[in-house]
Amino acid sequence: MGEKRVGLRHDGGLRFVATTGSGHDVVMDNAAGESGPRPTELLLAAIAGCTAMDVVEILAKKRQPYTSYSTEVTGVQRETAPNVFTEITVLHIVEGDVETAAVRRSIELSATKYCTVSAQIASGAARISHRYLIRRPAGAVAGPTEESGEVVVTGPMRDVLTTQPVA
Repeated sequence: MGEKRVGLRHDGGLRFVATTGSGHDVVMDNAAGESGPRPTELLLAAIAGCTAMDVVEILAKKRQPYTSYSTEVTGVQRETAPNVFTEITVLHIVEGDVETAAVRRSIELSATKYCTVSAQIASGAARISHRYLIRRPAGAVAGPTEESGEVVVTGPMRDVLTTQPVA
């Protein structure tokens, strides 16, 4: 994967425009400016996007017939500066006649092996809970019409690759 680059230019007030190495612009602002998301919101969006890409790819490889997939990510920040995230919950919402074991395994693989953003955040102070909610149509053969649970918790201060505490 190699080196990634982002350029950032000041656009007045506390509004900044980041230009990614792939040529995309992202506007950031604070609550007073309201012209773009806050940097911390983008961090949660990055976790959501990274893990979602993994999960839908794995579900497709497992031939799971989902009709809808989304994620909701919430985070709690420390009250004192720096206001790092201490708790993050990633909820994967899958609709369709899918097998619970396949959904759980897809989320687990993303959380512990593939999602670079989640691994980066989990290596610091944040505890990340990876959860699922499955909604199946009436008469589904894979299980009850609605089911939820926790798959895995990563972090804090743990090396995701070895699952050993970081010294």
